[in-house]
Amino acid sequence: MVEELQRDGRLSGRALAERLTISRANAYARLARLVDDGVITGFTATVDPAKVGLHTSAYVTLTVRQNSWRELRAQLHTIPEVRHIALVGGDFDVLLLVRAVDNDALRHVVLERLQALPAVVASRTILVFEDETR
Repeated sequence: MVEELQRDGRLSGRALAERLTISRANAYARLARLVDDGVITGFTATVDPAKVGLHTSAYVTLTVRQNSWRELRAQLHTIPEVRHIALVGGDFDVLLLVRAVDNDALRHVVLERLQALPAVVASRTILVFEDETR
């Protein structure tokens, strides 16, 4: 069921039941259980960033001060260009996906918004030339 919904989150209960060869009542019950158990956390539309005006993308890595994650995470959520936030292990602490209208806007986000955060010790920007969502 999860795989079918990942392929097409707009499937009706009837279509989902047909694909899984189960009754509609069973499909609705299983779907409700997946939502209640937190397996399915929401339903969204996948959007082509360039077609909505976000022509520049970059991964930005952050090295941050110890014990600053919770406060930093809250601050990162206030920056609309930050589309994905991950706390990671390795040579840096945080990995961000940033989408902006152009290079100037990306520069503003990195140099004036992210680097201005008190918890950020260092950043590194990796431009994305092409991406694909699965």
